Amino acid sequence: MRDLLRRYACPVPYHEVRTRFLGNIATPKLSASPLNVAKGLWGGAFPEVESIEDLNRLIDALINGLWNALTIHQKRNEPFRLVKVPVEPSVANLARLALVRRQELDGFVEGLFDGAEAIDLPERANAAMGALAEMRAIMGGAHDFATRSVEPADPAQIHATFRHLRELTRIMEREINTVVLDCTRARRQMIREATARTPTFH
Repeated sequence: MRDLLRRYACPVPYHEVRTRFLGNIATPKLSASPLNVAKGLWGGAFPEVESIEDLNRLIDALINGLWNALTIHQKRNEPFRLVKVPVEPSVANLARLALVRRQELDGFVEGLFDGAEAIDLPERANAAMGALAEMRAIMGGAHDFATRSVEPADPAQIHATFRHLRELTRIMEREINTVVLDCTRARRQMIREATARTPTFH
């Protein structure tokens, strides 16, 4: 998947593609479309390819591969995990870790909202999104600090910051999974109710 994204110059990094797909899998919007989300990675249209076979391979990898693999995280016993990032303490790796986590959160929110400015979320999902917004701000601040830092970093402080970001990563994963599970339940309930209201023709 990473190779395909690089081959077709996808402007969205792989780690953000994962969370954007996951957010759209969980969205309460019943009109959400995997193909539209996939095309959205390139701004709304698939990239130019040399043949229809190449296009089919790309779509197959995105939808039948990555998208379908992520649907398993709608189960409580299959929690989603954020990508692993090199964590050898350094200012550069600190900036990288904070940027990746911020982009993962941005992707999740974009997929969940699916182009809408606001959506109705169930109670637990709404609370979890509030916590994720706070962590997004922290990751943004950590990235800005690391990229602006010009003085030699105190190794002890760098170690401590990495420890804090690893702890925040675990919290982010927990809150993302809360959103996914709560929205999945709500969406299934909406589908059941819509099906029950559908008249039967004889």
